[in-house]
Amino acid sequence: MNPIALRLLGSAASTVDRAFVAAIQLRNRAARARAEALSHEERMAALGSIRDAYGAPALIADPSTFFPAPPSVSPRLRRIRTLSGGGECLELWWPSTFTPFFTEGPRTYRAAGPNATAYARLYRGPTPRPAAILVHGYMSGHWAFEERAWPIRWLNRRGLDVAVTVLPFHGVRARPGGGAPPFPGGDPALTNEGFRQVIADLRSLVAILRDRGAPSVGVMGMSLGGYSTALLATLERDLSFAVPLIPLASIADFARDQGRLGAGERAEQQHDALEAANRVVSPLARPGLVAKERMLIVGAEADRVTPIAHAERLARHFDVPLLRVVGGHLVQTWRGEAFHAVGEMLLREGILSPPG
Repeated sequence: MNPIALRLLGSAASTVDRAFVAAIQLRNRAARARAEALSHEERMAALGSIRDAYGAPALIADPSTFFPAPPSVSPRLRRIRTLSGGGECLELWWPSTFTPFFTEGPRTYRAAGPNATAYARLYRGPTPRPAAILVHGYMSGHWAFEERAWPIRWLNRRGLDVAVTVLPFHGVRARPGGGAPPFPGGDPALTNEGFRQVIADLRSLVAILRDRGAPSVGVMGMSLGGYSTALLATLERDLSFAVPLIPLASIADFARDQGRLGAGERAEQQHDALEAANRVVSPLARPGLVAKERMLIVGAEADRVTPIAHAERLARHFDVPLLRVVGGHLVQTWRGEAFHAVGEMLLREGILSPPG
């Protein structure tokens, strides 16, 4: 593609991304208004309280204190349809084993109603194969959309079973009545509890896939799912691969980029305080446990939702390759290049067999 076409594409992708961010801000206007009603001093005091509640050094040094291994679960399932080549699509669901770290107080996080049940759809072949868990982004998680957002058929043809999961308060787990998902949201304590539930549910799904015969399980995620993927890669040693795509790397960076922390010195103070409040669930807080040669991070040059600086931070932290691609967060002209690179990595590492 010539330089002029690249610039036009980047401009168009950025415009679409900015419109998406504006829509998110509109949907979250009530929570944002409550936060912005606080003075700088009140914000710093609130963030300090959350840091004190979740910031004990042991929670970082020993991840099992905040992210305990989930108990064994037995999912229920139903067959959705038959797939080509003798495979099938199954829907699995099981009680989320999450329990809140703090069980009292105004910030109590409750996995009640639809959110109390974890879900995944498994697209599998006729015999057990390596499996890939796919994790969606913010305000996604609807089956019809995710089946188009991910190259599921291509991954199946390459020799992977695929499990599409649903994050807390998204898709079939959304609150009755609709509205923006409360996780992640303006309350850093709720965000911490939400990622605690994300990790519990993902670990349960990893165990389910292994129990069903998968010889190895890896994970890929976009945007918020990329953050979740990177976080899991610091907690789950036995993942066969981890690929954050157009990832979020820092809640505080996102808030600052979107102008939610004001300006000047006070904005930097609030940024640092927010980083500290969410450090317990940060993918930057602990070293990676997945082999470096089995990680790849993809960042889009024109991304204005999670700018490429997020992907750069993760690549530096994990010391792994960063694939820089043309396009944006929603205008994903980079998909072919990115998934080809993923396939090459899995082939090189012996997770996939050569086509033949």
